[in-house]
Amino acid sequence: MRHLRRGRQLGRNQDHRIALFRNLTRALFTHRRIITGLEKAKEVRIFAEKLITLAKKDTLHSRRLALSRLRDKEAVELLFKEIAPLFANRAGGYTRVLKREERRLGDGGQTAFLELVLESRTKEVSTAAPVIIDADVKK
Repeated sequence: MRHLRRGRQLGRNQDHRIALFRNLTRALFTHRRIITGLEKAKEVRIFAEKLITLAKKDTLHSRRLALSRLRDKEAVELLFKEIAPLFANRAGGYTRVLKREERRLGDGGQTAFLELVLESRTKEVSTAAPVIIDADVKK
C-alpha cells in the first residue's frame, strides 16, 4: 500500500526518475518553456520551484545544494544569475503547466507546456464609462 507516499513513479526506478527531473529542469531553465507529458510536467514543476526558491537566497550553501541537485554548472549559473532575480519579489508559483490540445503521437498521451511565469497573464479590465440615469423619463 502506498499510504502517505508522495510523487509519481512515472514507470521508472528512482535513479531514472531523478535523471529525468534533472534533464527536464535544465531544459526549462535554458529554454524557459518546454513541451512534455502532463504528469511529467506536474512533477518537474515541484522540482524546479524548489530550486528557484533555493536560488533566491544566493548563498554559497544554496549554490552547492543546487549544483548537487542539477549537476550542471552552466544551468546553476543561469539559475542564479538570470532566473532567480526575475522572481525576487514573487513568493512562489514560478512555473505554470498549460495543457495542450494535441496529444502525443503513438500512445495518445496528454501533453502540456511547462513554462516559467515571466509575466502576468491576467487580463486587464477596463472600466466602463459612467452611466447617467435620467430621472425625468416618462413611463
